[in-house]
Amino acid sequence: MNLLWLIRFGAACGVVLGLSLGVPGIVEAFTGETTVTSFIVGLGVAFGLPALTALYLRLPATGRLERFAYAANVIGLGLFAGVAFSLNLVLFFLEPAVAEAVLAGPTRYATLFSAAFFVLGTAGFGACLIRSRAFPTIAGWAYTVALPLLAVLAPLPDTPLISAIHVIAGASVIWLAASLWSPRSEPRSERPTGRLASQP
Repeated sequence: MNLLWLIRFGAACGVVLGLSLGVPGIVEAFTGETTVTSFIVGLGVAFGLPALTALYLRLPATGRLERFAYAANVIGLGLFAGVAFSLNLVLFFLEPAVAEAVLAGPTRYATLFSAAFFVLGTAGFGACLIRSRAFPTIAGWAYTVALPLLAVLAPLPDTPLISAIHVIAGASVIWLAASLWSPRSEPRSERPTGRLASQP
């Protein structure tokens, strides 16, 4: 597989993901959650996995910590993407009493577990992005803080603060994705010794 193409594809997906978080956040600061913004957020999460993989491939070196953080973030993102889809494209259109009934029992515990796994995975991978110094530092910190906050605050009613966090999270993802288009974003390869180096 052409890894450079995969990085560029992930970068494009990251821009789409960032827009799907940030633009609804701006709109909802004035209108509250709407059918259109819920639709955009619910579908936008599908672009997260390619973007995350591209960021991982851009790391200059990956040890056990980076591999573990990436794996946790991938699983957590997959789980929470399902939660975001359900909240924004299923439960949003149900009567409150029905939505509460749906979230009762095992579904509630699965949702909480998914959010917790997403928070831990995102924070861990974000720390790897910051430590690598291969990405803009501010964007790395914003990713590490704002995306987990989205999961933590998801059950709460929409407020200007939550909208602001959506915008910050979206901007951080777009910024990180844009950095993947720099000349330095060539994919690395593993040599027989197991040490990682950039491809020529």
